[in-house]
Amino acid sequence: MSHSHLDAIDAQLWPGVAEVPVPRFGAWRARRAEAQFAQACDAAGLVLEGADADLRVAHDALFDRLAHGGWVGFAESYLAGEWTTPDSAHLVRVLKRLLGAGYAPKTPAVPESPATGGELPTELVKLYAGDRVSHQGGIFSTGVPTTVRESVPAYERSGAKEHFVDVTHLSEPTAVDREDLRSAQERAAAWLADATRVGAGSHVLVFPATGLQAAVQAAERRAVVDILTADPERAEAVREHLVLAGVSDNVACQDIEHLVPSPQEWRGRYDAIISIEALESLGSRERGRYVQAIDRLLDASGRAVIQATVATEQMTGPGRDALQALKAYVWPGLGLLTVPEINKLVERSTGLRIVAQTHTGPHYRESLEQERSFFVGHLREAAAAGFDPVYRRLWTYQFALREALFALSMADSVQFTLVHRNRGGRR
Repeated sequence: MSHSHLDAIDAQLWPGVAEVPVPRFGAWRARRAEAQFAQACDAAGLVLEGADADLRVAHDALFDRLAHGGWVGFAESYLAGEWTTPDSAHLVRVLKRLLGAGYAPKTPAVPESPATGGELPTELVKLYAGDRVSHQGGIFSTGVPTTVRESVPAYERSGAKEHFVDVTHLSEPTAVDREDLRSAQERAAAWLADATRVGAGSHVLVFPATGLQAAVQAAERRAVVDILTADPERAEAVREHLVLAGVSDNVACQDIEHLVPSPQEWRGRYDAIISIEALESLGSRERGRYVQAIDRLLDASGRAVIQATVATEQMTGPGRDALQALKAYVWPGLGLLTVPEINKLVERSTGLRIVAQTHTGPHYRESLEQERSFFVGHLREAAAAGFDPVYRRLWTYQFALREALFALSMADSVQFTLVHRNRGGRR
């Protein structure tokens, strides 16, 4: 069957989008996928036809892709323009309602690939970040924190069976507008610096370079900061920003060969270590090496903070299946751990312990909505920067999917504060 609508797609860059797969028993499986999709849309209250349609199917290739790849095929069909929504807000609505209704097309697992060290292109981040540098959620001024001390299971192989963690939850932000994202992202970076008690003279490590705003915040407190990145292009852009921000005397951006530096590649002891949006995008083997590097580089009395997106108890099988598309096309090591799994990872792999965690999910969801809106408003600039139509649809889709998962409380954003376990009773 001819698929002329795919002729303009670069098959070298997007092989999975440029060709429609032919599933085994293709016609029968495609018809079944179409019927199941229609049933799911009906159960989700989604309208497929008429002036008020939530989504429109322009090409039946959607159903071949659903039969072959499930949620990954659904995403690839969107990237190919085979189904559309009136706007990106409707895209969030479609994904949220399908996931909420438990739509579960069979989705083969995407093989895990180790992270290469490449970071998001600076020219891309500029199109949606409120501060033009941060790929991270913000904390809006209207959120009210509530903290309780909770006893949680200890996962170290010997010693106490439980320990205490200070757990903070932020209330929903209110009265947020488009001008608030920048200050919210700066505030989030400041909270990370607060969690690690950064002050004048502190020796701070930020890695990878997604934590650039945190590095700037630390430098403004007169700390001395190292940023590590395995992405040479990102390193150049970071250095330019440090000069523009007026903090280049206090912050050094260092090139490393591997995303997680070995003891031979990077040595040192730091009072504070800050990690943003890294743990969840690493492969399962690299996560252990990553927290071990933090353990090795953190001074005995130091504090580290890891900001990560986590899976909640509300996460479903369809939710995890939907994330396979982002694993296939954006973050090859993507995997959302739960809070207990992160506690176990830290305690089984290192001599560290989590002593505090701050849950900022409602603020992260609001940040995603703002970032999606900014990005869609800069699609022409994205095209001028060299991001083709498929890439632009991909980036809109990933915002919408993550926003839907947060709106359904399947995902949360958590700041984990870590210290060495042997601190003589100090927290």
